[in-house]
Amino acid sequence: MELLPQDIGNNEIGIVCAANESRFSAANYSEPLTAFTVGWRDREDIEGMLDFLAPAIPVGKRFEFKKSENGEAFLSEDDDVRAVGAAFKRVDFSGTSVMGKTLNKGLTVRVDHDDAAGDDWRERHVQALLKRLYRNELRRAIAALNAASEAVAKLWTATANPDGDLRLALAAATDEAGIRPNRILFGEGAWDIRANVYDGQDVAAAQRAANMGLDELARKLFVDAVRVFGARYQSTSATKTSIVGNDVYIFSAHDGIIKDEPANIKRFVTPVDGNNFRVYVEEHSKYTDITVEHYSNIMVTSPAGIVHIEVTDSNGA
Repeated sequence: MELLPQDIGNNEIGIVCAANESRFSAANYSEPLTAFTVGWRDREDIEGMLDFLAPAIPVGKRFEFKKSENGEAFLSEDDDVRAVGAAFKRVDFSGTSVMGKTLNKGLTVRVDHDDAAGDDWRERHVQALLKRLYRNELRRAIAALNAASEAVAKLWTATANPDGDLRLALAAATDEAGIRPNRILFGEGAWDIRANVYDGQDVAAAQRAANMGLDELARKLFVDAVRVFGARYQSTSATKTSIVGNDVYIFSAHDGIIKDEPANIKRFVTPVDGNNFRVYVEEHSKYTDITVEHYSNIMVTSPAGIVHIEVTDSNGA
């Protein structure tokens, strides 16, 4: 992750800093700008992609959840018949309780009043900080999946069958986890390579695959959803890098579950006064400091069945 300068209270104009806790006071809290964060959506839909990848689960700042042993969910006996006068066979589950906490994250930007054009300049700067915070979270979710899985390299040449490779990966993941993963995330580069493979094959089946939409591909692969994501982040002063790249991720995630329900990855969030984000505004005579904060922690709660495929084509792309 990018290392931001620390908020020292004397920040440069326009520079985004890691938020200083001293700004989080009741006097600086902005209820209107906090309300603005509730209905805001960005055109890249980074929040939607984050919810697809790591759905939000509301918890307290410190919480406990059950981490069950995957194999125990699939044990089977042939001695569960009770003899007359005897008790039923006793079984034990060794799921462990795991303590966790959400982390306080935030960004601050200083806006010179000479640059504060229009009546909505505060909202525009809040919007920019929100987008950056969501992008940070999305990168953390991808990093968590990478850390929990071993990447498999796939070369999709003109004669390859990308969807066949995905079916095999899904079958192997099902054997490992006991349940079929329900979501697939393509990086924009991987999706383009898949399309190029099928576009170049002059057979009816390949042409049908080339023309499939995401929902149709999901039905073909027996998963709930397939998504493609192509957003970038500024990795160096002169370079933008795709967040997902030429990779494909196969995993299990579910919307609206509680903290103990099974899934590969979860984003634990702590709302404050019903809001996932809070905005603080510190006014000065010549400039204004705007801070956006939130509490979250992205965790892989079960690595079983996560598949990470690194895709290349015949050109090495």
